[in-house]
Amino acid sequence: MTAVHAYASGVHVTVPGSTANLGSGFDALGMALGVYDELEFAVTDGGLVVEVSGEGASAVPTDKGHLVVRAFRAACELVGVDVPGLRLTCRNTIPHSRGLGSSAAAVVAGVAAGFALAGRELDTSALQLAAEFEGHADNAAASMFGGVAIAWTQGDRYRAVRVEPHPGVTPVVLVPAVESSTKTTRGLLPSKVPHEDAAFAASRAALAVHALSTDPSLLPAALDDRLHEPYREPAWPATTRLVQALREAGVAAAVSGAGPTVLALPVDGELPSGVDLTGFDARRVSIDALGVRVAPLG
Repeated sequence: MTAVHAYASGVHVTVPGSTANLGSGFDALGMALGVYDELEFAVTDGGLVVEVSGEGASAVPTDKGHLVVRAFRAACELVGVDVPGLRLTCRNTIPHSRGLGSSAAAVVAGVAAGFALAGRELDTSALQLAAEFEGHADNAAASMFGGVAIAWTQGDRYRAVRVEPHPGVTPVVLVPAVESSTKTTRGLLPSKVPHEDAAFAASRAALAVHALSTDPSLLPAALDDRLHEPYREPAWPATTRLVQALREAGVAAAVSGAGPTVLALPVDGELPSGVDLTGFDARRVSIDALGVRVAPLG
């Protein structure tokens, strides 16, 4: 292992959350959102100290089992950096277990810190490592590179490209108090879907790329889905009802990631007054354009 030579004392990382699937783009489409976790990786002479404040502070481990620590150590091993000890400070604002990419953001932050300590830019190997933690690259690619991400697998490799979002795309996330488990909601998905539904999903996912990048007026049709949202309804019926109510009001809406947050993309950035938002906290957020940022510590 080589010694730390870049950012010798440590790094400060800012990482955005994300929304994924965007309708029928299951495990394929993601978008970075302007809600951020701030992390400090201070290199020490030995030991591990983890301090967490904000979202998830009372629920996440504060030892080597912390997801950021695991991703950071995996990245350091990959790039050949020896870090004797670490003081990790996390200030979280991305809601946990709500479908806003908190786990992917944690992984991307750890990977970005490890690569920065080696003086390396984030590349396909960084994306591969980050995506391996979750088994798909949509959220990770969005948090890593910003904008809209199209993710896919090629053999056993994860790939992604960035698409520039149209300035008229104005996300509103509707966040409930209840949490959800991606593992649980994935268990609701069937192993096979009707060919008609697969064709529907393919057309809507392709349309979503065009709508998000070129013509937001097509978003209400583009975000419709038959591939995963109907099967997940038992996990969050209130989420499904809100998505349907927004669509009936002419607003492009979808389940954000594995839920239970709802993603809305109103044309003017404002939700119609007649939609019942009881149980949901509506937050207008920007699309993050830059992805994860790393700066020297101190």
